[in-house]
Amino acid sequence: MTSFAHRRVLVVGGTSGVGLAAAHRFLAEGAETVIASRSRAKLDAAVTELARYGAKVEGRTLDLRSDGEVEQFSAGIGEFDHVVVTAGETPMGRLDTLPLADAYAAMDSKFWGAYRLARSVRIAPGGSLTLVAGYLSQRPGKASALQSAINAALEALVRGLAVEQAPLRVNAVSPGLLRTPLWDALPVETREQMYAAAAERLPARRVGEADDVAAAILFVAGNPYTTGTTLFVDGGGMIA
Repeated sequence: MTSFAHRRVLVVGGTSGVGLAAAHRFLAEGAETVIASRSRAKLDAAVTELARYGAKVEGRTLDLRSDGEVEQFSAGIGEFDHVVVTAGETPMGRLDTLPLADAYAAMDSKFWGAYRLARSVRIAPGGSLTLVAGYLSQRPGKASALQSAINAALEALVRGLAVEQAPLRVNAVSPGLLRTPLWDALPVETREQMYAAAAERLPARRVGEADDVAAAILFVAGNPYTTGTTLFVDGGGMIA
């Protein structure tokens, strides 16, 4: 495995959930880490949390939905050894109920956002780009056709970029249901019932945590013989 010590890492979406967990792990491995997010307030809070461990971390605002902002950010930030994209807003909803404007915005945020950054950011030779998709790419739900399509598109993009941008290594990590702040808007009882039902159904007999996915991100980023692949971290969700 490649060492992350003294390497420069960018985690887009690094203020919460999987992104924050990945930033924790990279910093623990000695990486100089930049986290990026649209929210300055969330960045400041995350940097304060991460800096408690004496780690070298910097927060930068970035909106992946803006062509100009992504290009300006990439031109001024310098070169990275590893880049991870966990950001993306994809509202759930059936085809006949989700407004088209929301569907377009979801694709723009998660797919085109990753595409914009991939074409602009500079990554060192021998480095890696890791995109976070989701297992719905392979196992759609009853109100997730859009999310399924976006995640599948990201996984296909990874395979194409791994060939096109070689020897840069490009991979995807696709999680299943996770216990993250994404679900905090649900009533507590409803949320816990959802987690319990999922744990009963999954072969792993538990719901995933953000750190489970962060560990997978560091694996694909640090393994010099892994590229063009999608690593599923879903507790067996695809076979349940």
